[in-house]
Amino acid sequence: MRRVRPQLPPSQESSPQHFASLRAAGHTPGPTVGEAYTVTYHASLCARRPGCGRARQDRRNTVARQILLAALLLTVCAAPGGAAGEGAGPASWQNDLAPIAAGEWDRQKAAHLLERAGFGGTPAEVEHLAGMTPAAAVEWLVDYQRQPDTLGSFDASPIWDPGMDPFPKSRAEAVRIGREQGEAMGVAVLPEGESRRLQPVVNKFFYGLRANAIETQRLATWWGERMLTTTRPLEEKLTLFWHGHFATGNTKVRDTRMMLQQNEMLRANANGSFEDLLMGILTDPAMLVYLDNGENVKDHPNENFGRELLELFSLGVGNYTEQDIREGARAFTGWTNDVLAFEFDAEQHDFGEKTFLGQTGPFDGGDIIRIILEQPAAAEFVSGKLYRYFVREELAESVRADLAATLRDADYGLKPLLTKIFLSRDFYSPPSYATQIKSPAHLVVSTYRKLGLRELPTIPDFNRLVAGLGQTLFNPPNVAGWAGGRTWVTPATLLQRGNLFRDVLYPDTDGFWAPDRVVPGIYRQVEERLARGMNITAATQQGDAESSRLVDRDEDYNTRYGGYMGYLMAFEKLHPIPRRVADLDMVRLLSDAGVAEAGAVVDHLIRRFLRVELSGADRAVLVDFLRDELGSDRIESDTPQTEAALRALLYLILSTPEYQLA
Repeated sequence: MRRVRPQLPPSQESSPQHFASLRAAGHTPGPTVGEAYTVTYHASLCARRPGCGRARQDRRNTVARQILLAALLLTVCAAPGGAAGEGAGPASWQNDLAPIAAGEWDRQKAAHLLERAGFGGTPAEVEHLAGMTPAAAVEWLVDYQRQPDTLGSFDASPIWDPGMDPFPKSRAEAVRIGREQGEAMGVAVLPEGESRRLQPVVNKFFYGLRANAIETQRLATWWGERMLTTTRPLEEKLTLFWHGHFATGNTKVRDTRMMLQQNEMLRANANGSFEDLLMGILTDPAMLVYLDNGENVKDHPNENFGRELLELFSLGVGNYTEQDIREGARAFTGWTNDVLAFEFDAEQHDFGEKTFLGQTGPFDGGDIIRIILEQPAAAEFVSGKLYRYFVREELAESVRADLAATLRDADYGLKPLLTKIFLSRDFYSPPSYATQIKSPAHLVVSTYRKLGLRELPTIPDFNRLVAGLGQTLFNPPNVAGWAGGRTWVTPATLLQRGNLFRDVLYPDTDGFWAPDRVVPGIYRQVEERLARGMNITAATQQGDAESSRLVDRDEDYNTRYGGYMGYLMAFEKLHPIPRRVADLDMVRLLSDAGVAEAGAVVDHLIRRFLRVELSGADRAVLVDFLRDELGSDRIESDTPQTEAALRALLYLILSTPEYQLA
């Protein structure tokens, strides 16, 4: 048994040598047993096995480099050009929105549909769709309300104490309120004559920041679990799309309750009416806070809200004027929130006449939405963005016009548009097939789904995996969201993508540190100094404070001590994220698939995980690698050594450039 405790992150190498040493050390997980942070795993996968030494590691590293480094840039960066994957339709299907016929439907196209309209799936899930007609398969995905929603709601931690609403915008504001009123956020200042009279207020402010930030990690983990286990894959894929389209970041909002409420609103309307989505987001407390619309009042209109509505949410650049932004902002004056509820402040609303997109009247926000949706550019903008998300970057003018007409004819209902996209021959044409670079969330979740996992692994940490590749859920980079496409691949993330699943297949449970239970280094130093008997002033000084024993009774508060106490107070209230490694048994997975011979094993894993056909030369390398690892041409026993060989093979497949493509 290994108990994983909160600790500072160890210094680890991220090189192929480090991967090989982990595998040689035999960190193979078993399932979670009991309480959080307790996991078990086999002591060794290759103990006492010949060939686990340095020469063996060097050979493995060479193979990994041959498959990964030599091809990764070429394949990924050239992806949108359209190297046809196995199963793509003929070139004549490009830009053809006619529905695919039943006779043209096969397993590969079903896998493509499930990959793009969801997060991929197991062979059984692919066969389930392949056994339907294409129309029935698309209906099963798009009209997902017919499928039961068996997923639980978010189990929120009790972090919001009475008096914390509304939460101060800054520490300075919290201190000002404390000085003026004698209390803030539900805590009183200390009596006259006491040292650091305002320390309880500062502690509570930092508690609010820390608790909210860590609760956001829990919320993102919960969402990752939904993506993995849902029977409605398009529901979660669309919710992720709308999260990027109506980008809102909790770093500014500072209220996980608001972010959860927005997430649930987006999910409830994900395949419904775009008009309802637009009204929902413009009355959403998180968005109102994020775009500062509480400051949009009749005497001093704030154009931020109106600008993003036109540029990013509905029309796109070039389809409005600066006057439209100003007049639209006036229509939304007084649209604010009372913490978790939308509120219309009539006293701050401008009831005057406005001229917006060529129409004049005493418009309010609802009128602005109506006028926007009357513009041809609105349907083109929304349908085009959905097309680029699900199909490909290049959008022909004929396709743009056809899809926009479909959306307008449905009064901005989204189901007909989605159905048309997923049924079209264009969706299965060579430029659309296996040419999309997976987003970080897609890359991680689709891997887990294809492995058949029933619980989200949290060692390694889900949030750290996706954030490390550039996608932090509930904190997009800015109001424009994630650009996607080729921007997912940068010099910093290129090799990280190739090595991403090392810690999933070989989890370092001894070295793991739980991000939701760790005190960062600067505050760990404070903790250590306090434990040595230093006073607060000395313990919180920068640099070496060992000899400093300053009198600290004259300070109103100590900011660094407040930051430290904020973590401790947050840990008392927050529910921990249960920690578990992937419940993975490769021997069983392949036995269930009915394959044992080395070539058949490689072919099964290629079909299961890759949407791009692997070259014959690379396949041969993988087959030779597996034979060498097994010491045989087939799987002959269920031993740690066999499991190690199969995990090594899977690691190489997941490291291929082809695996980056959906």
